[in-house]
Amino acid sequence: MQREDGLARLRALGFSDDDAETLWRHFDDAERRGKPSHGYSRIPWLETQEFDPRAEPRRVDEGRWHGNGAVGYLVLARVVDEQVAQPPEQARLVVCERTFPTGMLGHHVRRLADAGLVAVLTATSPARLGPPDGPKVAGTNPLAIGIPSSDGEPVVVDVSMGAVTWGDVIAGFATEEQLVPFGGEQWHKAFALALGLQLLVDALVTEPGHGAVLLVARPEADPVPPLRATGIRLPGGPWHTV
Repeated sequence: MQREDGLARLRALGFSDDDAETLWRHFDDAERRGKPSHGYSRIPWLETQEFDPRAEPRRVDEGRWHGNGAVGYLVLARVVDEQVAQPPEQARLVVCERTFPTGMLGHHVRRLADAGLVAVLTATSPARLGPPDGPKVAGTNPLAIGIPSSDGEPVVVDVSMGAVTWGDVIAGFATEEQLVPFGGEQWHKAFALALGLQLLVDALVTEPGHGAVLLVARPEADPVPPLRATGIRLPGGPWHTV
C-alpha cells in the first residue's frame, strides 16, 4: 500500500490529518520491521470496525489515562508523547483504561527508548488463549521492552504470548485454530505469562475493558553496548527490507 492511499483511506474514516499520520507511521513501521500482521492490513480491518474517529484520549492524572472512545493506537501515541515531553524523575507507572487496539507495542516502547527512556509495556485484548480444550481466559497480551543505548540503536523486545498473533489471523496468515499459547509441549509457560499480564492490567484499571500498563523510567546504566560487542544479533535492529 502506498502512503497517500493509506492516508486517504484513514482520512475517509474520519481521522484528522494528524491522527491519520500517526496511524500510518505505526502501520508503516510494522511493515518495514517485517510484521505485516500489524501493518497495512490493519487499515481495511479498521474499515470494518465501529469507533469515533474524533474521540480524544483523556488524561486523568500523571499515572492514568482513559481512551474515552479513541482507538488504542492513538491513546498510546498521546501517552508516549507526554512521557517524552515530561519524563519521570526516576520512574512512572501509567495505566491506560479503555485502550484497544494497541497494535505493535514495540513501536511505542521504541519511541521512548529513542528518547533515552527505559520502557515496559503490556496490553490486554479479547480472550483468545486458554489451556487445551479449556475456556479462553486471556488475551495474547504482548510484552514489549525498550532499552536505550549510547550507541544510538536501542534494544526492543516485543513478544506475544500466542504461537501466532490475532493480527496474523486478520491478515490471513494463520487460522484462529493456530492461535494457542506458544511453546508446544511447554505451552503452560506462555499461558501463565499471558494470564499474569491479564490479571496485572485487570487489577489496575478502575472499570472493565481492555487496557494497557506502561512503566517508564530513566536509565541508571548503559548495558547495551557491551552486549552488542559480543556480536550476537539483538532484538529490535534495523528495519527489514520489504
